[in-house]
Amino acid sequence: MAKAKSAFVCTECGAEYRKWQGQCSSCREWNTLSEVRLSAARPGAATGATSTVRGGYAGGLSREVVDLASVDLSEVPRLSSTFAEFDRVLGGGLVPGSAVLLGGNPGAGKSTLLLQTACKLAQSRRVVYVTGEESLSQVAMRAHRLQLPVQGLKMLAETSIETILAVAERERPEILIIDSIQTMHLEDIASAPGGVAQVRESAASLTRFAKQSNTVLMLVGHVTKDGSLAGPKVLEHMIDASLLLEGGADSRFRTLRGQKNRFGAVNELGVFAMLEHGLKEVKNPSAIFLSRNEEQSAGSLVMVVWEGTRPILVEVQALLDESALGNPRRVAVGLDPNRLAMLLAVLHRHGGLFTGDQDVFLNVVGGVKVLETSADLAVLLAVVSSLQNRPLPRELVVFGEVGLSGEIRPVPSGQERIVEAAKHGFKRAIVPRGNAPKRSPEGMEVVAVDKLAEALDAL
Repeated sequence: MAKAKSAFVCTECGAEYRKWQGQCSSCREWNTLSEVRLSAARPGAATGATSTVRGGYAGGLSREVVDLASVDLSEVPRLSSTFAEFDRVLGGGLVPGSAVLLGGNPGAGKSTLLLQTACKLAQSRRVVYVTGEESLSQVAMRAHRLQLPVQGLKMLAETSIETILAVAERERPEILIIDSIQTMHLEDIASAPGGVAQVRESAASLTRFAKQSNTVLMLVGHVTKDGSLAGPKVLEHMIDASLLLEGGADSRFRTLRGQKNRFGAVNELGVFAMLEHGLKEVKNPSAIFLSRNEEQSAGSLVMVVWEGTRPILVEVQALLDESALGNPRRVAVGLDPNRLAMLLAVLHRHGGLFTGDQDVFLNVVGGVKVLETSADLAVLLAVVSSLQNRPLPRELVVFGEVGLSGEIRPVPSGQERIVEAAKHGFKRAIVPRGNAPKRSPEGMEVVAVDKLAEALDAL
């Protein structure tokens, strides 16, 4: 019998080594190498470079070279998840033969979302739901509490990958859900479930089955304290889509964000509300993020950000207070703190407003994380409003990128942002000149600016 070989994999970057060492040479992290047992070569195979027969994560290795022009470009059929917001983040729906990883903090609603999806899909599709963390009675109780249709959904309480694959071969499901990948294990790997070796090899076996059988594979993944998906980084390379369900325990809203998607746009955002009967999709996210007080206060301003394929209106709040510390604080929630420090320097140099003796606190209302630079101008105008204690008009909306020389740069999809703001009743917009429309929407005044000083004068 061939001896099983092992390798050492870095849990941070996925780099592999033949022997253990204290520091990973790729990412320079210490004590991150864990042993992974590799599959042995098949008995009777010839020695040489092609002696080991492996299927690969994609299900099989092609030995024929084909011309790229001869590849069939027919549209890949998609299956609707029964949630429009879920389909949006996936890029249009579930693709047969794809592997989707859904991560999130405990209590975010991962199992609830997948159970709702599975129960609805089971009415017309073959669905197998494998639970490794809960008993069948616990899942049935949740489905009863959420008033879900349970007829047709095949359930399996199992953590052995060999058993799960045997059942999947027999049932031939169109959708296979694993909750969660950290509880699964292979018999020939000695490490405990949840370890690097178990997570890696279990995901590889399930992904290989999904590719070969054209099954939609959906995996639930845990997250670490810093919010990243637990397990080796190689897990993110094996799957086709990585989604993250976010939402605090004190908020009834959940945001589903695409971090990787081979079949659609990344950074797409879906919004759900956690209600008594489970998660319900929010058709108009801008409405929930614009729940503002009747009395306008200084430092509050609405901006238009672009999430995936649609514009969303969110409110940014700034609070400046005289600092008693030698090094004033710069706190940003939902924005990059380093970019905030840079913008404050631009405001001083090109706007003539000094904030070096002020503590600056910034917050994006609703728990939204803004990842693009279109929020620069809105952030600075909110800071100015708080610094001067002067409320801004409620009907004002702002977007635009601010450069180091004080110029206001245009951002993508400027026309769509203005139209979205007009739909929500905003009457005035301060935008980069490069995004100014030839004809403003009815009832809206569009102020185009080139420099930061012009934007401050427009207030």
